[in-house]
Amino acid sequence: MPDPDQPQELPARLLTDPEMIEACRVRDFARVFRLVKVRAGIYPSMIARRCDLTPSRVGEVIAGRRHLQHMDVIERSSDGLRIPGGMLGLARRAWETPQALVVDEREAPQVQEPEQQAPASVPGPDVDSMLALATRTSLNTATLEAFRSSIEDYWRRDDQHGGEALRPAIVGQLRYVVGLLKESRLPSIQNGLYGIAAELARLTGWTYFDARQYNQARAYFTEALQLAKEIDDRQFMANVLACMSLQATYQDKPADSLALVTAAQDQARSAIGSTPRVMSMLSMREAFAHATLGNHRDTHRAIREAHSQFEQIGASDPDPTWVTYFDEPKLIVDTGIAHGRLGEAATAEPLIADALRREDRTNQRGRAFHSFWLARTQLDQGKLDQACHTATQALEPASAVASERVSGHLREFYDQLAPHRQEPVALAFEARLRELLPPVSGSLRP
Repeated sequence: MPDPDQPQELPARLLTDPEMIEACRVRDFARVFRLVKVRAGIYPSMIARRCDLTPSRVGEVIAGRRHLQHMDVIERSSDGLRIPGGMLGLARRAWETPQALVVDEREAPQVQEPEQQAPASVPGPDVDSMLALATRTSLNTATLEAFRSSIEDYWRRDDQHGGEALRPAIVGQLRYVVGLLKESRLPSIQNGLYGIAAELARLTGWTYFDARQYNQARAYFTEALQLAKEIDDRQFMANVLACMSLQATYQDKPADSLALVTAAQDQARSAIGSTPRVMSMLSMREAFAHATLGNHRDTHRAIREAHSQFEQIGASDPDPTWVTYFDEPKLIVDTGIAHGRLGEAATAEPLIADALRREDRTNQRGRAFHSFWLARTQLDQGKLDQACHTATQALEPASAVASERVSGHLREFYDQLAPHRQEPVALAFEARLRELLPPVSGSLRP
């Protein structure tokens, strides 16, 4: 009789059930554990032993009072319950490859026909083995540059179209690179891989943040921090903490936002060679946090510091690639937004308008955000015609990008229009809104 505490395969009908697939995809372990209990007869006490969790924690997860977010716990759950790594966005687990399919470098791979066909959505172990062989023989600095180039391309496409459609490819590449880290390599290559994995984890977190899926975003941001910490890249850790600070402002947690950006600044100051551009960006994130808290004096101080640091930028500064987006138009528009958050609309409006005229027109999401901020500051000053005209112009870039954050700014502006809904300019804006963004506008119907 099999030992119930030993990991055993879950029934194929459960692993191929659409509800189980979706629960794993979004890492909803409350549903996963319930399905495992009902469909596989593995009760919470067994789940706890297999996943190295306490029974009380499993009970809290099933009840929805706690969530599994740390990668080591998610990996233990995958291994303990024998859930294929691909279903949870993880690298293929070691137990998924039968011994007969393990590749010995001195021999040609011996591929045997498996008794049961693997799901079509999960690459076969023979493919994993061939990729591993190719990696062992060809990974070098050129490969690292190719990874970095792909990350830059992901960011460009994210700005233009949003990250929802990109996320599966980004997660797949992240898991592939994390898998490569398990092999011994030259320190320069290994450190480069850690940096690339950290950037991919941050990018994944960013796509979840942009989709307003905050728990998933935080999990990937945390993973990015851990990867960057392995190589003591304190500037990048500061970057990730700054992202988490921005997310906290969207979650209406301004105290958390301030604590996170303060930690980011501490990391950057302790790093060797932190550049003025990095420090300027972090000061502006600090200004956002203070503005959300309503701290006028501290917001203005942080804005002055951001501009002071920006003035010190030199042409030969060794800026990390991830901060090059923070150019002068971005500094100006963020300054305007910080004033706007404080309710200083008259100061904010000309700054945001100036930045919009100068910023890159291919950044559709950025233009949509900034246009809605401009419209809000105009409306705050009673400039209804201008505000509706600006917001109408923002609809075109907004319709080009899949972003829940853009939709959120749109909803905020639409709500601000409530007292003026019957005005001709407001009616014209709403008509254009429903024409360009019918799925969003349907949710905005009064």
